[in-house]
Amino acid sequence: MSGVPGAREVREEDAFDVARVAAWIRDNAATPEGLDGEPEVRQFTGGASNLTFLLRYPSGRDLVLRRAPRGTKARGAHDMHREYVIQSALAPVFDYVAPMVAFCDDPDVIGADFYAMDRVPGVIPRSEWPAEVPLPPEQARALCLAAVDVLAELHGIDPHAAGLADLGKGLGYVRRQVEGWSTRYRAARTDDVPDLEPVMAWLDEHQPDDVATCVIHNDFKLDNLVLDADDVTTVVGVLDWEMATLGDPLMDLAGSMAYWVQADDPEDVQMMRRVPTHLPGMLTRDEFVAAYAERTGRTVTPDQWRFYEVFGLFRMAVIAQQIYYRWFHGQTTNEMYSLFGAAVQIVGRRLDGLTRS
Repeated sequence: MSGVPGAREVREEDAFDVARVAAWIRDNAATPEGLDGEPEVRQFTGGASNLTFLLRYPSGRDLVLRRAPRGTKARGAHDMHREYVIQSALAPVFDYVAPMVAFCDDPDVIGADFYAMDRVPGVIPRSEWPAEVPLPPEQARALCLAAVDVLAELHGIDPHAAGLADLGKGLGYVRRQVEGWSTRYRAARTDDVPDLEPVMAWLDEHQPDDVATCVIHNDFKLDNLVLDADDVTTVVGVLDWEMATLGDPLMDLAGSMAYWVQADDPEDVQMMRRVPTHLPGMLTRDEFVAAYAERTGRTVTPDQWRFYEVFGLFRMAVIAQQIYYRWFHGQTTNEMYSLFGAAVQIVGRRLDGLTRS
C-alpha cells in the first residue's frame, strides 16, 4: 500500500474477517460515503499497545481501525469505547482529533470492541525523520514550539464545556497515579527486571499536590502527532487517546518528556529513542519544559521538575514492562515486544541515578 509509511502486511495473529468488518462499518458509519466495496487492509507497526489498521477503500477513502490486543490486559486498559467517546467530545473544541466513524461492541464482528475513524493524512515522525522531508534546525525548533502550543491548548480546554467533566476523579490525581503505577509494576514484574521498590518509595515521599485538573492526553509525543506534509512545523492531528483523562497537566508533560531523547543523552538511552528528538534544532527537555511554563504561565523550577521527571520515566518503565510481560508469558509472538525488558533495565538505571542524587 503506497504512500502510507508504517503500514505493513497484517500479522497472522492479528488478522480478521475483512469482509465482515467492512460490512459492519458500512452499515453503521456516521458518514458512509466512499465505503462501498472491500478495503485493502494493512497494519501499522509503530505502536506496541492497541492494534491499529489502515483500511483503504476503492473510492480512495482511508479509515483507521483501532482494537485491543489479544491476551491478558491491565484492568481499565485498551478501552475502545472510552477512546471513541473522548475524541467525539473533543472534536468541537479541539481541532486535532480525527473524525470518528463508528464504534462496535459486538464481539462477533472482530472478536473485540473496535472503532473506526477517518485517517488524518500528513507526516508522522518516527524514530528516524523521513529522508525525503527537509527539516533544517530552525524548522525543528518551530515544530517543537508548535507541539508545546498544542499541548497547552489541550490543557486549556474547559472539561465541562466539552462534556468531559466526568472523565476523571478530581483532585488527588498525583497520588492516584503514584499508587496506581506502582501497583501495576508490581503486578507485571518478571524476575529478570529490577524491582524498583526504592523508586516507588521515593515517588511516594516526594509527590506534590495537583497544580490543576484539566484534559490531558497522557501519551503526548512526536509519533502521536500528525504534521502538515506541506509545512511540518504545523500540527494537524493528535493520535492515540487511549490514556486521556482529567488530571494534572504537569504529569502529562512528564509523560511526554520521558520519551524525549536528546542528542547528548548516553548511548544506552539513545538506543531507546522512538522519536527524532535528537535532531539539530530540536528543543532539549529543559527547553521544552521552560517553553511550556512560559506558554501556560505555570512556574516549574528544576527542583519541582525532578519529581515529574522521575515519575514520567517510572511510568514509561511500567508501560514497557506490561508489554514485555505479554511476550514473556507467551501471549504474543511479536518479537519486538521482547526488547521491552531491556528498556526497563535502562530506565531503571536512570531512575536509580535521579533518586539517589
